[in-house]
Amino acid sequence: MLNFLKNHPFAVEAHFESSLVFTFAIPKEELQNLIPACLQLDTFNDHWAFLAVAMVQTKDLRPKGFPKLMGNDFFLIGYRIFVRYTNNEGKSLRGLYILKSETDKTKMTFFGNIFTHYNYSTTDINQIEHQNTKEISSVKSKFKITIDKTEDQISLPEHSPFADWKEARRFAGPLPFTFTYNKDTKEVLIIEGVRENWTPTPIKVIDYHFDYLSTLKLKNPILANAFIIRNIPYYWKKGKKEIWK
Repeated sequence: MLNFLKNHPFAVEAHFESSLVFTFAIPKEELQNLIPACLQLDTFNDHWAFLAVAMVQTKDLRPKGFPKLMGNDFFLIGYRIFVRYTNNEGKSLRGLYILKSETDKTKMTFFGNIFTHYNYSTTDINQIEHQNTKEISSVKSKFKITIDKTEDQISLPEHSPFADWKEARRFAGPLPFTFTYNKDTKEVLIIEGVRENWTPTPIKVIDYHFDYLSTLKLKNPILANAFIIRNIPYYWKKGKKEIWK
């Protein structure tokens, strides 16, 4: 009865203290059945499709226009696929299709699942800062990443399909749009994100493991790039719907 509330009925704003994104290259055939028919995979060299894991520390997240004191701070994790959608005007939109979302606060899970289709669940988030490295892990979600904080001249991950960081930047995210599809009504929900001064910086990944990728039965996801972005004002516009033709 209140499903309309899940369609992003109002704009939301937040400050991204940091956004850490790991993008995995996967043969397109392995991801095709994970996206709805209205979307196309955003591919590289007509072979690779991409799944990203984004870890975002948000501050003052709230309905747009509300005072900061009404905002909340959350750690958010999103597992999403790079896709394209051709809208009813014939314009190709580049964006993301979200498979799963996690957060460190039950409040975000509760309201996130009321106002979005992003499938939030609550998990533990542990962050440990060492002199030269940083670790982020979760016992419940069974992931752990370790990144190097000191290295300046960073090479692309081994076996990355990209020739250089300029190529890799195209698949760093976030992309302008996020899409949700209701197969019963054939409605596509389009959410546009707006950001300022978005300059991803490459990072060196020492080690990583994401149990969720194993549950998708992917044969050999290859870490294609990893970037961090810091101190960015961001907001999401109210969702727009259209019938997929």
